[in-house]
Parts: sequence; structure tokens; C-alpha cells
Amino acid sequence: MEGESIVLETPRLRLRRLTEGDYDNLCGILQDKKAMYAYEHAFSDEEVRDWLDRQFARYRDDGFGLWAVCLKDSGEFVGQCGITMQQWGERTVPEIGYLFRRDRWGNGYASEAARACRRYAFDTLGLPEIFSIIRHENTASRRVAERNGMEICGEFMKHYCGLDIPHLVYGVKRT
Repeated sequence: MEGESIVLETPRLRLRRLTEGDYDNLCGILQDKKAMYAYEHAFSDEEVRDWLDRQFARYRDDGFGLWAVCLKDSGEFVGQCGITMQQWGERTVPEIGYLFRRDRWGNGYASEAARACRRYAFDTLGLPEIFSIIRHENTASRRVAERNGMEICGEFMKHYCGLDIPHLVYGVKRT
């Protein structure tokens, strides 16, 4: 694949920068209402386009963003995971986020990719701490954060799609 775009590797996964060619892959996740329940809706074509463009802007401005997660053995796109800057109250914090195809849930890919992003945040970016901001009832994502060594360090209401949605903030400091 595009050798230069590979950011991280794990025993089973490659995380690489998203490309224009990933639009359809992203539609498979972002337009799946069940996969997107934490966002309260499946995305429109335009919202998927905006999502992809936002990652390109993050790569340019921050040097990181959400990356495509592909199986090492086949190259199959199974989801996305990475680091983005997110608002938490008055702070802007680095967050590990992840979204995977529903047919790939339950394989441990999110945990494996999130752990790699944690190492990248500390070892490569030199960040002192990293967070995951998760909708309160999203127990699967909460388990991923906990497997990543994170603990709840805050909570807040996020206003999205006309709703106030309770979110937990998980965090871990570099040791």
C-alpha cells in the first residue's frame, strides 16, 4: 500500500492516513445508523465528505488525526482510529477516538489500535496525557478505554444534534 502513509503497525493491524479512496469505506461506517448511535444519526454523503476533509486538515494542521485501520494480512479496511484535538469544557485535549465497521466488532481491533495510538501519543508526540471522550451509555467504547489503561477523570454534557448528551472523559498520563 502507500508505504509513506503508514503511521503505526500492530501485530494484526496497519494504521495509515486516510485517502480520497477511503470515501466509500467511511460511508460503510458513518452511514450505518447502528454503528453511529453515539452520534444520534447516520451521516449524509455531505457529512461523510466533511469528515474526510476534516481528517486531511488535521493531518496538515496537527500532524495527526483519525487513521484508516486495515488488516495486515489482507489490507481490508475495518475502521478508523487515531488522535484528534477535542473540546472538553475550556480545554482542548488530545483524544483517542475509534469507529469500526459493525461486522468487525468484537475482534479486539479497537483495543489493539487504541493501545497503539496511546503509545504513539506518548512516545512519538511526547504528549503528557491522552483522553477518550465517550458517550455515557457506550459500554463497548468505555471498555476499550479501560483496556487502554484509562480511568474516568471527568464528565460533561455535549450538545449535539439538538440534544444534551452525557459524556465521560477517560484519561491517562504518561509515566
